[in-house]
Formats: sequence, structure tokens, C-alpha cells
Amino acid sequence: MSQAPDLPLWAALLVSVLVVAGAGVALLGSIGLVKLRSFYSRVHAPSLGATLGAGCILIASMICFSVLRSRPLVHELLISLFVTITTPVTLMLLARAALYRDHAEGRTNVPPLPKSRPEGPRPGEG
Repeated sequence: MSQAPDLPLWAALLVSVLVVAGAGVALLGSIGLVKLRSFYSRVHAPSLGATLGAGCILIASMICFSVLRSRPLVHELLISLFVTITTPVTLMLLARAALYRDHAEGRTNVPPLPKSRPEGPRPGEG
């Protein structure tokens, strides 16, 4: 087991604020998942909580270990990049699959399907 790191006061305060903020945002996303009524409402809260909460915690990790090792550590940037890209894409795919399924089953209390673009030349094409 390792000892707690000896961070300067400014870094310890910044890291603790970011970790608490990230955990709070993730908690709000989890509460939104439980409290919101429809699937289409529920899908937004966890995705925002996961992206912003993980981002705050990863920034705190970058600050903590960069200060401890006296050099910048940026491998957390790759993690945050992947989380930022994959979470909204997953949200969109889940929502579209649910929307398609609900319309195929004939449910009436769902949002309308997006309008498809009319066929023909696109702007800028001759």
C-alpha cells in the first residue's frame, strides 16, 4: 500500500475540487437515470454525467501526477478523448434504435421520426 502523495496545497485543493465536482456530476447523471420517466429523457442524463464527470476526474488525475513527477503527463487526454467521442455516439445509436423500434411497434407516445432528405442533387453539385 502506498502513502498519500505530498502535493502542494494549491494542487491538492484543485485536485480535490475537480474530483468532488466530477463525482457530483456523475451522481446527478445516475439520479437522472433513476428519476426521469421515459427512455428518451433518461438517456441524456447519464451521457452528460459520464462525459463531464469523467472529464473532471481525468483532469484532476493529470494535475496530481504531473505535479508529483514534475513533468506533464498526458495519457489521460487519450482516455478523455475516447470517452468524449464514444459516449455521445452511443447515446445517438441507442436513441435511434429505440425510436425505430417504437415506431415499428406502432407506439403513439414517442417523438416523430426525423425527416429524410429529399433525393436530388446536393447543394454545390452540378
